[in-house]
Formats: sequence, C-alpha cells, structure tokens
Amino acid sequence: MSKHTMMKLKGEVAVSLPEPLPSSVKHAWKMFARDAEKVLDNRAILSGTAEADIVLRWTTVSDQCPTWDEAFAYRYKKGSEGTKLHIVANDELGLVYGLLHLSEQYLGVDPFWFWADVPVEKQESVWLEAKDFNSNQPKSKFRGWFVNDEVCLLGWTEQYPPPKEVWYPVFEALLRCGGNMVIPGTDLPKDGIHIPLAHEMGLWVTHHHAEPLGAEMFLRAYPGRQASYLKHPELFEKLWMDAIQKQKDQKVLWVLSFRGQGDEPFWAHDPQFDTPEKRGEMISHVIKKQYDMIRSEVNNAVFCTALYGEIAELFKAGHIIVPEDVIKIWADNGYGKMVSRRQGLENYRISSLPDAADDGKNGIYYHVTFHDLQASNHLTMLSVHPQLIQKELQKIADVDAMDYLLINSGNIRPHLYFLDMLRVFWQTGTVDHRTVLEEFVKRLYGTSSEDIISLYLNYFDHAITYGPHEDDKAGDEFYHHPARRIIGHWLQGKGNATAKKMIWATGDVPFSKQIVYFWNQCSSAIRGWEGWMEKYDQVATKLSDAQASRLQDQLRFHAELHLSGCKGMKNLCEAYFEFQQDKFPQAFVKASQSIWDYQKGLDAMKGSEHGRWEHFYRADWLTNVKNTMYNLDTLRRFIRMQGDNPEFFLWYKEYIMPETEKYIYLENTHRNPLSDDELARMLQEKFRKC
Repeated sequence: MSKHTMMKLKGEVAVSLPEPLPSSVKHAWKMFARDAEKVLDNRAILSGTAEADIVLRWTTVSDQCPTWDEAFAYRYKKGSEGTKLHIVANDELGLVYGLLHLSEQYLGVDPFWFWADVPVEKQESVWLEAKDFNSNQPKSKFRGWFVNDEVCLLGWTEQYPPPKEVWYPVFEALLRCGGNMVIPGTDLPKDGIHIPLAHEMGLWVTHHHAEPLGAEMFLRAYPGRQASYLKHPELFEKLWMDAIQKQKDQKVLWVLSFRGQGDEPFWAHDPQFDTPEKRGEMISHVIKKQYDMIRSEVNNAVFCTALYGEIAELFKAGHIIVPEDVIKIWADNGYGKMVSRRQGLENYRISSLPDAADDGKNGIYYHVTFHDLQASNHLTMLSVHPQLIQKELQKIADVDAMDYLLINSGNIRPHLYFLDMLRVFWQTGTVDHRTVLEEFVKRLYGTSSEDIISLYLNYFDHAITYGPHEDDKAGDEFYHHPARRIIGHWLQGKGNATAKKMIWATGDVPFSKQIVYFWNQCSSAIRGWEGWMEKYDQVATKLSDAQASRLQDQLRFHAELHLSGCKGMKNLCEAYFEFQQDKFPQAFVKASQSIWDYQKGLDAMKGSEHGRWEHFYRADWLTNVKNTMYNLDTLRRFIRMQGDNPEFFLWYKEYIMPETEKYIYLENTHRNPLSDDELARMLQEKFRKC
C-alpha cells in the first residue's frame, strides 16, 4: 500500500486530550505514553489540538461514530501538517478503548504484557493505515473480572490492603482486554484503594454474591447479634442503606442477594427455614426490599442477582421471584461446566443456564480458577480441556445469557490463556479454543509455536480425572487438601472409619480404601506428567532465555505442581500402607520422600518469583503447599516415635551402623541423633540396596 494512504508515528508523538478530561482517559493517556516510550524510544507528549498527531475528543454528529455505549471511531484528517488521527467517542470508556486499541494494534503492546512479561519490540517508526474505523460492539454489555481468592496479590506486598502498585496492573490488563466491570478483591477493608482506583480508571464496580449491595457484613457490624433478618430487619436495612448512600453517585452494578454470612446459606444458622418454599420466600422478599431501596435513591440503577449454588436450585424450582429488569447471573460449577456446583457431598449438577422460555436479562459468573478445598485449580490453570470450555461457552451464547459476563480471575498471572479465551468470547460471542491458543502462543513466544501449542494441549490430557464427569479434572488443590485430611484422620486415631470429607472423591468406603483411591489416581498419572516434562525440555532447548523463562512461568510451573503433587500423594499413601504393616522405618522413609516431593512444588513457586514477581507466591494460603509439608513433618515425627524412641538411635544402629560397631560402640560417642532428613536418606539408600 502506498505511504500516501498511511500515517507515520515517529519520535515524540503529540496527543491532545479532551475537555472535560475524565480521570479514566487520563490514566489511558499515561498507559499510551508509556507504551510509546517503549516502542519509539520517546515518551508521547501533550499538545494543543492543532499540533497533535493524535486527537482524543468527544464525537460530533458529522463523525458518524456508533452510538452504543463505549463505542469509538478513528477518523483521519488531512491537513497542511499531514494526516492526523482523531479518536472519537460518546463516553469515557470509548476514548479509553480507542487509545488502548491503538497501542495494541499498532504499537504491539499485548494486553497481558505485564502479567506474562511480554517484551515490546522497539521500532524507529510506526505506520497506521489512514482508513476510518468503527469499533465493534461487544456481545456482553457488562464484562469483567472478579479478583477472587487473590492471596498471591495480597502477599506480593507487605502492605494490607494491597496498594495501588498491585491493583493498577490488574485494572490496566482488564481495560486492555476490553473489560468494563470488576469486583476488586474478596472482603477487603472498605478503606483500601481498590474500589476508588477502579472507579477512577472508569470501571463499573459490582459486588460479591455474599456481600449484597457491597454492604458491611452483618456480624462484622453487629458482633454478637444473631444474623437473622427476621429478628433484626432494621439492622440489615441500615447496612444496605449505608451502602446505597456511599455508592449511589458511582458506576455500580447493584447485586441483590441474601445468602448468608461467610458465603454459606443463611438457613445453616437459622433452622426455622427448613423447606425450599420458606427459603425461597425469604430470598424473594429481601431481593425486592433491596430493589425498592435502591430505586428510591438511584436513577437508572442496574440490578443483578446471583443464582449461585443452592440459590440456582431454588430459582429453577420456582421458589424465588426477582423483578423483571434484574440481570440473573448464572454460574458454572467451578470446573467450567454450566451445572450447579458440588456442595460438600451433594452434587446434583442441575443445569445452571436459563430456560429457553426465559426472555429476561441473563448473565454468567464463570470460573477459570476456583477454591473449594477439594480438587479445584488455584495456583495452576484450569485442568479441564479448553474444547469443553468452548462447548460450554457456546451453550451460554445459544441461550443469549450475554448481558453480563463476570470471570473469576483469581491471581491473574497463572490463568492468562483462559482469560484470553474469555476476552475473545465477551467481544464476539463465539470462540475457537485452538485459534485463541495459536494467537496466544504467537504473541507470547513467537518461535517454536507449534511445539508450544502441542505442549499446552497435551497438558490437559494428563490431568487426573477424579470422577465420572468430563469436567471432573483435578487441579492443584487435589494433592493438598485431601493429603492433609488423610494425615489428620490417621494421627487422630480414627482407624478405618470413613473420612467423611473425602467421600466426594472416594465414595463411602473405609479409610484404607480411600487411601487406595488416591494412590491409584496419583501413581497412574506420574508417568504421563514425566513424559510431558521430557517433551517440554526438548522444546525449551529451542527457545531464547527470555522465551524459556516465560514458558517456565506460564506452563511448566503448572506441570511441576501437578507432578510433585502426584508423587507427594503417592508416597504419603505408601507411608500409610507400610505403617499398617508395622514397617515403621519404611513408613518413615516414605513420609520423608513425600516431603521432598512436595518441596519440588515449593521450589517451582520460588523459581517463578524472579524480577517483579519476588514474593508473588508468598501468601499461598489456599492450596498451601507449606501447610501440607508441615502436616507431613508432623506425621514422620509421629512415625519415628513408633520405633526409634526414646534415644532416636535405634534405627541407625539396626539398619545403618556397620556390623563391626554394633556390639562394641560406647554410648558417649553416639549422643547426637541424626535429623529426620539425614536418617531418612540413609534408610532410603539402605532399603534400596536390600
């Protein structure tokens, strides 16, 4: 194409900003200026409209900019000083998206540049096709992230609640992905910067389903009172009205809800609600009350209600009624499947999509990460194959539940591939997982893309299938929460009685058979993960140091947690088998080996904490690898008590001491017992030779 139809950006790019200047556009300008400095080696500058290369302004009728919310258009103007780009929009987010689109499409700045350490290529100049452009309307009007169970973000800094330095790159990435709403964290102090900064950057703020209207939790506001709406309606309503008054002049998606304190059903602490009818009636009453309170104070309010878990089941059964203009938010089960989630031992898997006859507003709360203290993925990316995710997203589109799409994004960094899938989906209403992966790999790695694509797709093939359903795929928590339950049950002397909180996985069988279940699952997966590692190592040799580091953080890290978890659980189970046969030294070695296996997962986390990521996994409080190792250390101390007590020298004498020394040694030369690790390694070597 001739350069006469192109516009050149070089050196100091001059930008004109609109008046009045929203804070969100000011933030977008700062992002663009930073991007320009990386690419063109010159920071963009502000100037008057006449001198500017790029003019951001409010649209006029003659621009013929699309009229839907957040639309933007590029209009090129030719003058005596050359071609100028006018980015025009009707509202603040339109201008934000227009400027960030320019940064991605022409400067080459990836939406996940920060979270994936994607480098930006320096260029002497950048050419823009001087052709007018209208943005496409996203399929989801409201789309964004729930930064939930965000312990890595919390522990990344010493400051609590997290400061701007933590939240800014979260909101920046969300805006670059075309998102417009956020739940910024889980139950954080109300005086933190997270909510004001989200508003300042132009995002809508919405609420956790356990915190209706974003109000203070009842038991936190009124400690010692029973959290019963029947007994204290005026106290609940005061909290709701306080929240309304605080937020009524801000961009808020009001979540109407009445679930309970601590994110569990209210009837768990109020036994008089002992039927579905009673529960549904109370929820319907509270939702209508909250709705009326907001309507009385807020013009053009946007309402939502979360049909999550047991609430969806009550709604499906006809026990809950919500006003017609409320967006009903349906949720997947935490593993990407649009069915009701498992609650303890209950797993009804009721469809969690609106019926075909539902012509109201519907949206989705979707997990790419989850925390259920059972088998979910928290530190690792979703284990379900992306083809299944593609099918579930198509079901969502088919029933037009696209008014609202909230993604549980967790700690962001480990979940970029699936966040990229959802980014495409909320923009277009459709997604092809293979196409997204190809583009994702090309953006992040450039070379060896086919090899890397194969590694990604094979990753999902090796995830443990722990149950009968296609979405029953084990994440990192599968190797840790059950392991700690096994150790607790064992050391509490409960014998062969069933560990009830593991029935969800094993079925209602004796404890010894529950152990066999986990041994079978984990031991059978090891070879597959080891084979995957071998293929990874072959691919990694073809990469630059920077590419290899990126692939380590974004992919191998996840596989290392799976492999170390499988090995750790396998050796824990074998420690139990040996212990049951009174082979205490052998059980001690197996428990020690389990610790060493889990340590490799901890090492992988530490190895991923380079540069800006120092301390990123410091607050691993949910999967909690260190806690698993603490439990195992307690276990092996207990096992050592069974045969090496009281001098903690007997196993050394029996298995390791040379025969020539056993009967002539003097006790005063053997007063310093070996550490657990030292003894275990010596015993391991001895048993290996036997």
